[in-house]
Amino acid sequence: MNASPHEGAPGGGRYGEAVFRPEQAGEGERIDFGALAYDDITMARLRALGVGPGWRCLDVGAGTGTVSRRLLDETRVESVLAVDRDVRFLGERPVAGLDLLEADATAPDFAPGRFRLVHARFVLMHLPEHERVIARLAELVAPGGVLVLSDAVDLTGDRAPTTPYTLAMRAMWQGLRDTIGTDVSWVPSYPQLLRGAGLVPVAAEIHVPPLVPGSPLSRFWADTWERSRAAMRGTGLVDDAGVDAAIRYLDSDACASLSAGMLTAWGWRPGEGA
Repeated sequence: MNASPHEGAPGGGRYGEAVFRPEQAGEGERIDFGALAYDDITMARLRALGVGPGWRCLDVGAGTGTVSRRLLDETRVESVLAVDRDVRFLGERPVAGLDLLEADATAPDFAPGRFRLVHARFVLMHLPEHERVIARLAELVAPGGVLVLSDAVDLTGDRAPTTPYTLAMRAMWQGLRDTIGTDVSWVPSYPQLLRGAGLVPVAAEIHVPPLVPGSPLSRFWADTWERSRAAMRGTGLVDDAGVDAAIRYLDSDACASLSAGMLTAWGWRPGEGA
């Protein structure tokens, strides 16, 4: 996923430039580790919502395209338009029905049409003006269609037990907020924001995949910390030794922590087929 410019970030940076650069070796693999942890959850929800043959779909911030391709392969949708600011990973594995658009989905002139499904995962948490962005995405939903948004929910607050993992996660969230403006604090407001965008009915759920040594999710967090190490150090909450200790902790039997949850919310555009 490549988010758009984050002018509101204290550091003035943006996802894909200040951190998580797509040209950095192993970045596509890092994204795929996250997909292995969360794709099954996403696909189960999309199937439960009835996504299937005849649907035209928009996948915003599509990353390496794992959800886009599974929509075509498993639910037999008519087509998927996969959008990202950098589509290099999407272009590596072309499939029939998958169209690519290199674009900033937050730009005023972003108007790719209307779709039965509009989906964005781990995108909006990196963007400013999230209410405006949600309202814009809602406008792209055809009557009877659905907007599905997923983002992270932090479970390493002050009351969580202090472990090398929780120390690293707290430093990561603060470092990313300081550097590129990432903010997950508003994610629980998704249902109200969807309702405010004119979608009804709305609903939401949270899933928390287990942290298991050697799992794709553990690899994802370890790689994420490596790529955001400078931002994490800049918070003063951890040093290099602390990051290294957290990476070792993830791969040990001592690991007993909760990963970030994924909150998924959806809302329907009233109209025929709803």
